[in-house]
Amino acid sequence: MKIKFPAYLSWFVSLITPLFLLGLGLRILLTPVFYQVEYNMPYFPVDEYGMTKQERLQWAPFAINYLVNNEDISYLGNLQFEDGSPVYNERELSHMHDVKIVTKGALNAWYASIILLIALGAWAKAGQGASAFRLGLRRGGWWMIGIAGLIAGIAGVGILINPDVFWQFFTLFHKVFFEGDSWLFYFSDSLIRLFPMRFWQDAFLWAAVIALGGGLGLALGLRERN
Repeated sequence: MKIKFPAYLSWFVSLITPLFLLGLGLRILLTPVFYQVEYNMPYFPVDEYGMTKQERLQWAPFAINYLVNNEDISYLGNLQFEDGSPVYNERELSHMHDVKIVTKGALNAWYASIILLIALGAWAKAGQGASAFRLGLRRGGWWMIGIAGLIAGIAGVGILINPDVFWQFFTLFHKVFFEGDSWLFYFSDSLIRLFPMRFWQDAFLWAAVIALGGGLGLALGLRERN
């Protein structure tokens, strides 16, 4: 016997949808495409301490790969420059360990949202709830448009008008997800040289753009069937 899809689950679908779209944006940014494009942008700031674009392209993959692989912190801790000095100091390694925990948690939430949406979609199709499911996706798409628009606006203002706006948002983001000031570094530290503030401004902007595109597609692309 088929179990009817409850209409109230449409709201649960709406809640999951932004999580799925934001997770999609994060996963895309964790691919080599983003940092390769970013480093080749003419506006991307040069390293005041002499790290070249080629050196950034050499060392950045290790940091990105560490966040998605199953290696421990020695994966980064064993890296050395040509002169034998470590690429990352202890403070940077501690922060990267924390970043990996947060990233893994975010990706696990994304995977869970995919499974839930597939399961709910199958239930809705079998339980005569396709209309309620599509309504949930559309509503979630509209919510995502609002969230992504806010993030894109903050990043855009930070890039074009007032950098302090994005810095305040960036600070709040770290206070929410990390303890203390372990995320603050010297400009001479490798994490800042590889990933300066402009990198993060663009990362948040593009994550918002990706999520916004998905939100628009769901909000405007799904229509009730006649």
